[in-house]
Amino acid sequence: MRWIKRLSTAVIVALVISAALGLHYILPKHSVVHVTGVEVKRVDDEGVINAENPAEGPTRDMYFINTANPDNQKVRVYRNEDTGWGFPWYFKFDSADVQARAQDYSRNNNQLALIRYYGWRIQMLSMFPNITYIEATTSRDEPLPIFNILFFLVLGGLVLAVVMGVRRRSQRRLDRPL
Repeated sequence: MRWIKRLSTAVIVALVISAALGLHYILPKHSVVHVTGVEVKRVDDEGVINAENPAEGPTRDMYFINTANPDNQKVRVYRNEDTGWGFPWYFKFDSADVQARAQDYSRNNNQLALIRYYGWRIQMLSMFPNITYIEATTSRDEPLPIFNILFFLVLGGLVLAVVMGVRRRSQRRLDRPL
């Protein structure tokens, strides 16, 4: 009987960790950066096309935006790709416009840019976070993530409502006479 409790606890912990990682990947994040350059690369489903990875199947252009942190000059590369109607639902259809704005910001070394993005940078897998929005800014402060706060408040309220409903239901079963 103990192993069932341990197994169910392990499954619940694994589900919570998976949900947390998934939310961290898809929820928007912000950074204030210097845009240092932009480029376009031809890619297929397996990544950037080059001598080691020849094109196999359909290909597409992918925009990349190179940035540097204004405080420590640490560089970071972002992809700039339309999400369209697919998941995650950012409904981004303006990657060419975002690329043009980024290119404009890269011409001025003193221009800071506020970017909104989702995703992770995993170098071993050639994964890049995707920029969904870019704008010029004069402040080095990142904005308060209001959407994320509201999302977690609603999610917490739903979880609390489900837990309270399950408790009430189980309490009613215990209170019924046999």
